[in-house]
Amino acid sequence: MQKNEIISLKIEDMGVDGEGIGRYEGMTFFVKDALIGDEIRARITKLKKNYGYARVEEIISPSRFRVEPWCELHRRCGGCQIQALAYEQQLVFKQNKVRDSLIRIGGFAPELVDDIMDPIVGMEEPFRYRNKAQFPIGRGKDGNPVAGFYAARTHTIIPVTDCKLGVRENQSILKEVLAYIKECHTAPYDENTGKGLFRHVLIRYGFTTKELMVCLVINGTKLPAQERLIERLIKIPGMTSISVNHNTKKTNVILGETTECIWGKPYITDYIHLRNTGDFSCEGTAVAYHISPQSFYQVNPVQTEKLYSLALAYAALTGKETVWDLYCGIGTISLFLAQKAGKVYGVEVVPQAIRDARENAALNQITNAEFFVGKAEEVLPEFYERGGSGDGEDMLHPDVIVVDPPRKGCDEKCLTTMLRMQPGRIVYVSCDPATMARDVKRLCEGGYALKKVRAVDQFGNTGHVETVVLMSRVQD
Repeated sequence: MQKNEIISLKIEDMGVDGEGIGRYEGMTFFVKDALIGDEIRARITKLKKNYGYARVEEIISPSRFRVEPWCELHRRCGGCQIQALAYEQQLVFKQNKVRDSLIRIGGFAPELVDDIMDPIVGMEEPFRYRNKAQFPIGRGKDGNPVAGFYAARTHTIIPVTDCKLGVRENQSILKEVLAYIKECHTAPYDENTGKGLFRHVLIRYGFTTKELMVCLVINGTKLPAQERLIERLIKIPGMTSISVNHNTKKTNVILGETTECIWGKPYITDYIHLRNTGDFSCEGTAVAYHISPQSFYQVNPVQTEKLYSLALAYAALTGKETVWDLYCGIGTISLFLAQKAGKVYGVEVVPQAIRDARENAALNQITNAEFFVGKAEEVLPEFYERGGSGDGEDMLHPDVIVVDPPRKGCDEKCLTTMLRMQPGRIVYVSCDPATMARDVKRLCEGGYALKKVRAVDQFGNTGHVETVVLMSRVQD
């Protein structure tokens, strides 16, 4: 076998990112855009010692789970890895992804996982759910500015103004922004040279309030003729905030350190409500959040309400408990916990997020939540080693610890300190089943029992899945 050779494959499985898996002459091949049950002709794109990669050349016999994608760009864009898979089967794929990680990486017995794992929480509508979009700006073949998304594993922009996962308002905003950029006769940013002004357009939308935010990211200190941009955008219903972010570094990071509001408020407001969903229920007051361009805020508000309601139900708070919320962001989970707990401490490494969290606590008149800036793996051990401080001594051995780490999972030092604190319950919210399974294994080896697991589909038509896990301390 060699690169560019055409082979026939029967797709028998799907990988963690939604790629099809087939075997040919003893070799395993991973094939993007192929679905379990497909019979295909594929072109080999890369060969390793025991496996390879290929792309679909022809579908000889389609899978019974294959559907016609809504977006004609789904294969080129790469953002919706499994849009061609029927939604009910997407849920099966994600349920199995979490289950297999707990068994293969966590080392848990299949019988235990099957006994404690509840059915995945799906979406009523797996399109138009994103409240945030970041569009890179480039130059089209005709020389005019374009906005879109990067093709999979590249920084080549595919022009898109109406992503089917995003809200329809994005299209109206991009139309006005691109017209403004063209009027300015100023070049889009070039990653290779580091020159050019316009880098990204960031758009946020409040699903409850219908408020819109636009932030133009530029490679400079001044936006040319900014009144023209303002004049165009304020005609769009719901426009609440227009800002400019300055990013002059030659980097792939989207936002720079400085953001200037040039019209309206420096934030939009939205609400998250606790929901009774299926066989779990949780009630509480809706929490309001001020969301700035830099804020971390879950991109799917409908599913976020289910996710956080599930996490709070697992925490089983009665109104007296002490709770740590690690990787707390702008306090999204913390403020829900605070409604049901005696005291909540939140930890987040991003200073702007902590400022937002404190502001959001004040906005909701929540006084029993305190927030700390720093890495969880530094703040928690330091707090523990000094024995708390003043009123914080009761937080040395909290009733509950909630963690919602980034994709890489929890730091070992953080996990070790959690075990030393010996909370009665640990609620682990995860965006990556592999690192979740690794961390849960470590915590269970340290004296905890796996009690409940439930996946939540936050990102329909993609390979990503969120999971909520409950662990309880094994009593001596």
